[in-house]
Amino acid sequence: MDRYITDGETPDAHSLSELKAEADHCRRCDLYKYATQTVFGEGPSRAKIVLVGEQPGDKEDLAGRPFVGPAGLVLDECLEEAAVDRDQCYVTNAVKHFKFEQRGKRRLHSKPNGGEIEACSWWLRNELRLIHPKIVVALGGTAASALLGSSVRVMRDRGKVVETTIFPPVLVTIHPSYILRIRDRADAAAEKKAFIKDLSAIKALAT
Repeated sequence: MDRYITDGETPDAHSLSELKAEADHCRRCDLYKYATQTVFGEGPSRAKIVLVGEQPGDKEDLAGRPFVGPAGLVLDECLEEAAVDRDQCYVTNAVKHFKFEQRGKRRLHSKPNGGEIEACSWWLRNELRLIHPKIVVALGGTAASALLGSSVRVMRDRGKVVETTIFPPVLVTIHPSYILRIRDRADAAAEKKAFIKDLSAIKALAT
């Protein structure tokens, strides 16, 4: 049995395009009822680096692409500073539908629960199965939990590379949205510098 298949369910897809087509009709949890669309991963089918975030945000939900909102801009800037080409990375999320609370005309991010993360992890496992990357980067707690289990703590384990029996090695770091939530400019700049340092390890790990 393929090491990525942990629930006994064998996928029909033999390529990322086939897997994406299947994901477009995902009913594994109820989030599909409220989101605009499935936001699947994108990038080279044989990428050596896979970046995994939490879930699509409002802009990603509308565009149908991962990391195109404010957090995506921070990620792009930090990858560039770390000399990592985003175009050579496969970028995805642990959860493929936008979970939100409606506040008037605004849709505010709502953290996915354990059941939703587990239901959607099937897609993530199969993305990794098809890509076979050298290194996976867990951006934030939800991604780390989906890849490594609930014992991982991002602020304690950030910068560490965790070996697993199921996935390629996983580098743990923050989600770029964390930087956006820091109000003090000096603190935000320091956190951004630390994030760039974490990302700088990717190239060596991907060789």
